[in-house]
Amino acid sequence: MGGNSAEIDQFLKLLAEAPRRIAVATKGHLESRLNIRTEKVPWSVNDILAHLRASADVREKYIQAMLAQNNPAMRYISPRTYIRKTDYLELAFPESFQAYKKQRMELLKTLQNLSIQDWSRSATIKERKETVFSYTLYLTQHETAHCEQIEELLK
Repeated sequence: MGGNSAEIDQFLKLLAEAPRRIAVATKGHLESRLNIRTEKVPWSVNDILAHLRASADVREKYIQAMLAQNNPAMRYISPRTYIRKTDYLELAFPESFQAYKKQRMELLKTLQNLSIQDWSRSATIKERKETVFSYTLYLTQHETAHCEQIEELLK
């Protein structure tokens, strides 16, 4: 599964848009507002950002391995497990958001320079063949859903 150039362009657009959506949604909100958790809404905006960062770390690790090796077999790492090995949940929103934006710029540089064939590069993860395309699709869909969640929380 390698995708076509129109799909890839859409992925790149959505990946570039995610930090902007988060910035617009959070603009003008006090940091205390970004850390509110309730029984009804157990994840704060800062928690969602931490989750996005952990998910990006994991997915990007797989993408980098796919680009560097020929169909590596890789152990699945859950972003929810991985986040426990980071300090993302404890970081202040501005610091965490800056790191997220920097990481995103680096990912976009990598992805923008790929050939169509590179998008088909693969790895076996959890006994399934995944590609740069499929993992970027996942990352895009995941982030879009969480951007909507953040926007809804801050209405």
